[in-house]
Amino acid sequence: MTLDIPNLKDFDARLRAEAQEEPSLEVPQDPPSKKTQIIAIYGKGGIGKSFTLANLSHMMAEMGKRVLLIGCDPKSDTTSLLFGGKACPTIIETSTRKKLAGEEVKIGDVCFKRGGVFAMELGGPEVGRGCGGRGIIHGFELLEKLGFHDWDFDYVLLDFLGDVVCGGFGLPIARDMAQKVIVVGSNDLQSLYVANNVCSAVEYFRKLGGNVGVAGLVINKDDGTGEAAAFAKAVNIPVLASIPADDDLRRKSANYQIVGTNATQWGALFEVLACAVADAPPLRPKPLTQDGLLGLFDAETTGSNFVLDPATDADMRGSFAAVKPSLEVVYDNV
Repeated sequence: MTLDIPNLKDFDARLRAEAQEEPSLEVPQDPPSKKTQIIAIYGKGGIGKSFTLANLSHMMAEMGKRVLLIGCDPKSDTTSLLFGGKACPTIIETSTRKKLAGEEVKIGDVCFKRGGVFAMELGGPEVGRGCGGRGIIHGFELLEKLGFHDWDFDYVLLDFLGDVVCGGFGLPIARDMAQKVIVVGSNDLQSLYVANNVCSAVEYFRKLGGNVGVAGLVINKDDGTGEAAAFAKAVNIPVLASIPADDDLRRKSANYQIVGTNATQWGALFEVLACAVADAPPLRPKPLTQDGLLGLFDAETTGSNFVLDPATDADMRGSFAAVKPSLEVVYDNV
């Protein structure tokens, strides 16, 4: 009996060739065929995704929509603003505890509501004891057991960490779980670096036959310098909203106050954002190279005009840089 051992080099070559092929169909521009729009929101840690999503979801509910907000970040901070700073039990933590007690997880154990918004946190492993991305996958497996595909919502908003590029955090893009992606960024290089990575991930899976597109960019803490808007134009996605760097917003956010309501002066802004999020089609972005991204900023700020000085073998050896006689034998006449 002989075993057929696959040629890994050929397999790798086929995958690379497939990834280079242009897809035969463009991303659909029509409204999603499903009643529920599942939208994944990505962005750099600390850029304001939780602030944006808590207020966006509250405004959507105020507009009469049924909204489910799911925090997909191991920090479990997505729902903190919505629930006045109170942390809600996470799905992974609750599942572990219930399993040890021989009990099953129920909806009321992990899903809570405020102002018409239903919200929950997937959570993550204890520090140093597991993979955050794998925790996300496990969390969605538990959601399916709870009946996720049978729930009746107009919008499901998924809040994902954008700094980490791995299969778990890229789940909605890789598996076509969402119809579109929204990126939250600001006028700084690091947040736009993350936004560009998200665009690259979308483009990669589009080449593999995926259908997820980028609906647009939300600029948070906009100081008017324009780098984020220039990025959006360069990668061919729209700016859905610009949330100003305003002290009133900062104070209210720090005090866990919802501003995504028409009872505040910021209601109109979040109402416009809610409409833009609902209507924006999923586009295929054109991610930038590292140099292209740096080119959006002033060279003196980023150091993009720096010329690389190659190191030599002598540099690496330092004090051991003495020339050693070669052992090579040269035959001039054979």
